[in-house]
Amino acid sequence: MSLPSSASKFRRQKPAISRRVFITATAALPFLSGCQTSGPNIGPFVHRDGIGRRADGPLISTLGSPSSTFRRADRQNWWRPEASVDSFSRLDEIFPSAVSHGAEAPSPWSRATREPSLHYTSPPSLGGGRYSLDEYLDRNPVTGLLIARGDTILVERYQYARTDAMRLTSFSMAKTLIALLVGLAVEDGRIRSIDDLAHDYEPALADLEYGRTPIRHLLTMSSGVRFREEYDGTDDSARLSRASFRGQSPGGAAVVRQFNERISEPGRRWYYASAETFVLAMVVQAAFRRRLEEVFAERIWQPIGAEANAAWLTDRSGLAIGYMGFNATLRDYARLGRALAAHGSAGGRQVIPKAWIVEMTRPAFTPAQTGRFFGYGFQTWVHPSSDGGFGLFGVRGQFMFVEPSRKLIMVNTAVRLDPRDRGNADSFALWEAVRSTLA
Repeated sequence: MSLPSSASKFRRQKPAISRRVFITATAALPFLSGCQTSGPNIGPFVHRDGIGRRADGPLISTLGSPSSTFRRADRQNWWRPEASVDSFSRLDEIFPSAVSHGAEAPSPWSRATREPSLHYTSPPSLGGGRYSLDEYLDRNPVTGLLIARGDTILVERYQYARTDAMRLTSFSMAKTLIALLVGLAVEDGRIRSIDDLAHDYEPALADLEYGRTPIRHLLTMSSGVRFREEYDGTDDSARLSRASFRGQSPGGAAVVRQFNERISEPGRRWYYASAETFVLAMVVQAAFRRRLEEVFAERIWQPIGAEANAAWLTDRSGLAIGYMGFNATLRDYARLGRALAAHGSAGGRQVIPKAWIVEMTRPAFTPAQTGRFFGYGFQTWVHPSSDGGFGLFGVRGQFMFVEPSRKLIMVNTAVRLDPRDRGNADSFALWEAVRSTLA
C-alpha cells in the first residue's frame, strides 16, 4: 500500500524480512501465560461524578490488607507483588525521574450519563464464561480502567484506593512514545531518514552494534543484536534495568555496551528487546539536542491538553530511559490515546504527522513472525484485523488499546503478580467486547 506523498520520507527501503515463522509451543504472548486472578468478598464501587472507586479489589490478601493499607515500596521491593500497588502509582518518586509538564489549559472531556452495558467472554484458557464489567474488575487486579469514545469518557474506575491524581506507571507502553518522538524528529528534518544508522546522530554509539543499526530496525525490534527478554530476573532485560536506573552505570551508551553481539542482519528477524528503545531514546535526545522530556512536553504532552505533569525514569546521565518508566494519570493516558485515535490530531491541530501514525501502526512483522496474536510496527503492537487498530502494551497488565475507525480507546493499568500472568487474556477479551458493543 502506497503512502501519501507527504510520507515519502518514512517509506520502507525494501527491508529484508525473513519469511521464517517463529511459532513454537512457548510462543504465545508472554503476557498471556500465568495465573488468572479472582477473590471473594470484594467491596462495591462507590460512584461519584461519573467515577467508580473502591478501596480494595481482587487478591487483596496478597497486594495489601482488607483495610487497604498497602505496603510502602522502595528501591529494593518495588517489583514484588506485595509492594506493587504503592510502587506502580509513584515509581517516579522511588527512582530518579524527569518531568514533562502538563498544559496550562487541559483539554476537556465530556462524560456519559451512565456506563454502557458491557459483557465479555473470557477465553477457554481462563475457564471461559461470560462476565460483566463489574465481574472483570472482581477477577483482575486493575488499578485503573478508562474507556472512551471520541471526547466522551464512558467508564472510569479505580481499585485499591488509587485515585485520578496518581501517576500510574506504563512499563513498555512508554516504547510507543519514543516512536512518536522519532516521527517528530523526522518531520523536523533532525533525522534525515530512518534508514540512517543510529550512530549518525549519537556518536557515543559509534563502536557498538546498536550504533551500526538503521533506526528503522530499532523501531521494529529487529536490530539483530542478541538480547533476551524473558522477565526471569536473570535475563538481559534485568541487566538493562540494573544498568539504566538501578545501578552505578554512568548512563548513556554504557548502559547498552554489554549487549554487543550481532546474531542476525538488521531487519531479518523480530525479537522483543527493550535495549533497542533505550538506543532510540539516545538518538532522539541527540537529534533534538534537548532533553527528551522537554521535547515530549512541548510537542506532545501540552498540545494534547494533559491535565497533569508526567514523569520519566532516568539513568545516571539524566536520560529518560524510554523503554519503560513513563508515569501519568489515567485520563492523560486517555488523552494521548484520543490523539492517536484521531491520527495524531488534538485540539484542532496536527500534533503528530498523520503519515507517521499510519506508518508506525503498519505491521512490519506479522503475528506469524512475532509468534504472538499481534503484529508489530514501530514500537507499537498492531491488531491482526485490517481496520487499523493497535495497542501500547506493558508487563504486569498495562494496556492502551486504540481503534481509530471507531474513535475508541481503552486504558487499563494493573498490578498483576507476574509478567507472564495469563489473566491479561481477560483484558484482550474485554477490549474485543468494547469494539463489538460500541461499534
